[in-house]
Amino acid sequence: MVSGSGTNLQAMIDAVNSGIIKSGEICAVISSKEDAYALERAKQNGIACYCVPKKKYSDQMVFEDKLNDILKKEDAELIVLAGFMCVLSAGFVKQYKDRIINVHPSLIPSFCGDGFYGLRVHKAALDYGVKVSGATVHYVNEIIDGGKIILQKAVNVRKGDTPEILQKRIMEQAEWEILPKACEMICVRIIRERKLKK
Repeated sequence: MVSGSGTNLQAMIDAVNSGIIKSGEICAVISSKEDAYALERAKQNGIACYCVPKKKYSDQMVFEDKLNDILKKEDAELIVLAGFMCVLSAGFVKQYKDRIINVHPSLIPSFCGDGFYGLRVHKAALDYGVKVSGATVHYVNEIIDGGKIILQKAVNVRKGDTPEILQKRIMEQAEWEILPKACEMICVRIIRERKLKK
């Protein structure tokens, strides 16, 4: 699920193509914005893509019903929030316990929670004067950025960093590495659990 340019989606596509993700595949891309470049990335790679514009749905339940319809249609078993700028309800999250993950551009529990997204995270980190930041992949629960941590990677903050420079370094050195790794780990777990149920 995406809302923007889809750089993390591209990292996932590259990871599938290079064999980093070998136990799963990207079955669909769902965007909350019609003009998200992530949809173009999906099309270029032959991935089914859907747009469910949040602004068209005043009711959260109707919005989430649309998401659910697509997830069921595509037989999705893992939901990856890769720059998805919509908060999902507790009810939605509970339906997919330990099957929704998010990548956050800081070392949780620092600079996370309500209001911390995009460049705001990096500005807060720089304003605080941290020497190390990074990225976290975590399970999604009903608390924003509150789910169990799966993977983290630290990235050094450099003198003269701006929020934009730090954002780019954290994406390239942390997010694009740990998000595909976490996906592979969970795909392996899902396959193992399926075998145990047989």
